[in-house]
Amino acid sequence: MSGGLNIAVDAMGGDYGPEVTIPACINFLINYPSHKILAVGKSDEIESCLKKIPSNLLKKASAQFPFKSGRLTLLHTSEKVLMDDLPSIALKNRRDSSMWKSIEVLKNNEVEAVVSAGNTGALMAISRYLLKTLEGIDRPAIASSLPNRAGKSTTVLDLGANVECSATQLCQFAMMGSALVSVVDLIPNPSIGLLNIGEENIKGNEVVKTAGEMLRLSNLNFIGNVEGDDIFKGNTNVIVCDGFVGNVALKTSEGLAQMIRDTLKEEYNLSVISRLAALISINVLKRFASKLDHRRYNGAALLGLKGVVYKSHGSADSFSFGHAIARAADAAGNGLNEKIKHELSKN
Repeated sequence: MSGGLNIAVDAMGGDYGPEVTIPACINFLINYPSHKILAVGKSDEIESCLKKIPSNLLKKASAQFPFKSGRLTLLHTSEKVLMDDLPSIALKNRRDSSMWKSIEVLKNNEVEAVVSAGNTGALMAISRYLLKTLEGIDRPAIASSLPNRAGKSTTVLDLGANVECSATQLCQFAMMGSALVSVVDLIPNPSIGLLNIGEENIKGNEVVKTAGEMLRLSNLNFIGNVEGDDIFKGNTNVIVCDGFVGNVALKTSEGLAQMIRDTLKEEYNLSVISRLAALISINVLKRFASKLDHRRYNGAALLGLKGVVYKSHGSADSFSFGHAIARAADAAGNGLNEKIKHELSKN
């Protein structure tokens, strides 16, 4: 990870606001001593949360009251974007919100990236309005990582920003996904798969078939059509689809993972013998839980904007939110947008 970055954090975003975001910021600053954080939001609420953090941790993070200097600084705002605000409301009536101001300082080149756990629709709308899209990109896309059997992750996009897409836009998503994986996961020539109902070129609707033809003619490492189960096999680095399909796949995966966890708990608590079996296999269960821990994969990139913006899950805890900050820092520090521009110029 490159040094010397300043990351803006929408401290009021998400289900829990500063109670989660501020401890995550402190932990991030301790773990990454060359970076800085600008916490954006209501200063009284942020400072109230900071007072709950042990002084030795604040010292390690170089965060000293009144937080106007050092590695943690505050930017006061009078309001926040609500989780149920329509994007139009956020654009018109929330211009002194923590989300708006976070994106605004990114636009003004005062920070290198923004992280928010707030309203996804509002974040996308404000980001598009203030930052605009990169030249050659029609629409931004949401990209995130899912765990796979290879012990690594598969990046999937779009995850909900664009319900309907053209073949050209799917190709743009492929270029942006390739750039993201190359800078964050350090894979120099990521493999690209097009999510479809079968591997054969004749499968799928006209948009998907046309996108496949275009990708085969591109300079990307396109391996062809892939199916839903390939997301978790680990044989493809990037999987491209429209936002409708991607969001359904994501939510289905999250639901299945939760069902597996809940079922295991129920089965191991059925009797004394089953609880004893759980005790014997505790190390295996811990490794299993760690591999499927969605918190480690938190942080979805809003790709295609003139700035690095990451969206954390709204219900994230501080551990999970910290991973989103780290992913944003990786992307910004390794030149995500420059890599996207390079991919666009090649294709």
